[in-house]
Amino acid sequence: MTIAIVAAAAIGEFFTALVITLFVLIAEVLEGLTVGRGRKAIRDLLEFLPREVSVRRTGAIKTVAAEELSVGDVILVSPGGRLPVDGVVVSGHSFTDESRITGESMPVEKTEGSRVYAGAINQSGALEIRAERIGRDTSYGRIIEAVERAERSRAPVQRMADRLAGYLVYFALGAAVLTWLITRDMRATISVIIVAGACGIAAGTPLAILGGIGRSARLGAIIKGGVHLETLGKVDTVVLDKTGTLTYGRPEIQSVSPVEGVSAEELLDAAATAEIRSEHPLGKAILSRVKAEGREVREPEHFGYTPGRGISARLGDATILVGNRAWMADNGIHMPPTRDLGACTEVVVARDGQLLGTIDIADTIRPEAKRAISALEAMGVRTVLLTGDNHQVATAVATELGLKNVEAELLPEDKLARLADMVKKGWTVAMVGDGVNDAPALAEASVGVAMGSGTDVAQESSDIVLLGNDLACFVDTMKVARRTRSIIWQNFVGTIGIDLLGIALAAFGLLGPLLAAFIHVASELTFILNSARLLPQARRKSLPSAGGVSAEGPADVAAAGRH
Repeated sequence: MTIAIVAAAAIGEFFTALVITLFVLIAEVLEGLTVGRGRKAIRDLLEFLPREVSVRRTGAIKTVAAEELSVGDVILVSPGGRLPVDGVVVSGHSFTDESRITGESMPVEKTEGSRVYAGAINQSGALEIRAERIGRDTSYGRIIEAVERAERSRAPVQRMADRLAGYLVYFALGAAVLTWLITRDMRATISVIIVAGACGIAAGTPLAILGGIGRSARLGAIIKGGVHLETLGKVDTVVLDKTGTLTYGRPEIQSVSPVEGVSAEELLDAAATAEIRSEHPLGKAILSRVKAEGREVREPEHFGYTPGRGISARLGDATILVGNRAWMADNGIHMPPTRDLGACTEVVVARDGQLLGTIDIADTIRPEAKRAISALEAMGVRTVLLTGDNHQVATAVATELGLKNVEAELLPEDKLARLADMVKKGWTVAMVGDGVNDAPALAEASVGVAMGSGTDVAQESSDIVLLGNDLACFVDTMKVARRTRSIIWQNFVGTIGIDLLGIALAAFGLLGPLLAAFIHVASELTFILNSARLLPQARRKSLPSAGGVSAEGPADVAAAGRH
């Protein structure tokens, strides 16, 4: 454009030179505004935390700026307020909303000694918290840093855009030289230089990447770099773990089947007595159910555990057996015929040689999982379930969710081998998991996606972290990634097409310098604004809540999360 402005002035086209300068300045301002808006959407995440906090110092409560906090400070958080630090409750009793941090949908009770996270909302009573991590060191701060690092990173498509923009400039200069040699028409030569523009590619591509990362963050998915956003947009296969990903990862009682003459409460109470000293997840599910119903669990006088079989407990003169059918057969308990359990595990309970009944326990499937898998298949994405669970449970879960490709009883190294084989076949694979055992597969996949409630190892091994543990959020993020790629390629094709057409028309003398300048700037702005469509919408300010803190809408889910 500098060459075009100088050349226009050299042949006396001063008005054209001024118009080009004006259009270029306007384009620069609008580009700066759109890019600034994208970066502001990320910086706004920091505003979620309170700027002033109440601190107990020298026996008195003082209000200080959040920047003045130190590790070890005791902070008072009133009902309705946001927690400014990660720490431990030293006094008080309340419930906090940690849905933005850990993905826990229900309020979490906090008493003395409980751990709390920055960004959570205190719902009921006042809490005094000793700060352990502040500012950028908090769970919340780490999420912000992850988003900022992603914003600064460069995807391969951005490097390609820069190269293509350079080639377009060289092509335009070459075409201008050729036009001058053939026509000896200076106006046509200058028009060729003016009409060719690469800004739609050079500026539009990073803006689209920025918008995609920002919009994904608002959805609740932290993408650790532009390269991962680009790869996600090309994914054709999604590999899913079962426990903690498609299911909640915590067993719950699905049905209680007492024999005739025995009540459900009696069956559950007997099972709870035997399981109270057990650390088995199935036993914890039974205890949780009994306690939730408000009944007291009686402590057994004797407890014995046989691995792989079950428990023997004595309460008074009664002997209670809890375990599988093999355990009952070992103890001479007569059992009814086996039945189809689907995804459930059967727990059998007997007392003094008599069967009391059975309890079916299963890991609860996440309600959004079926919708997410249907949406992936509608997008033409292949879905595969790889799990370490047994074939019967894996098949039952897959059938309920509509998954056709299932492999069960896999060790972590088996999952890794399956992933490596898929990548070797040329598939672009996204792996979604949450546990330590998923970490190798997450690292091996084209793009690894960790559930927000998963282990730190899984999150560190992944390229994307889902803050709210919602698979529907992952599907929406895939759509954003695909839309980002689509917009970038629209800009590529559009810029090249307009440049070639404009250069041809200018070379034949059909475009004057002024019209060439208008076409250049108009196309540049069109493609920049095309990329700007990806930027997150501005937040709406809502009325302050009881604690003096403005309530945010669902669009701000990504403003917090555990990294």
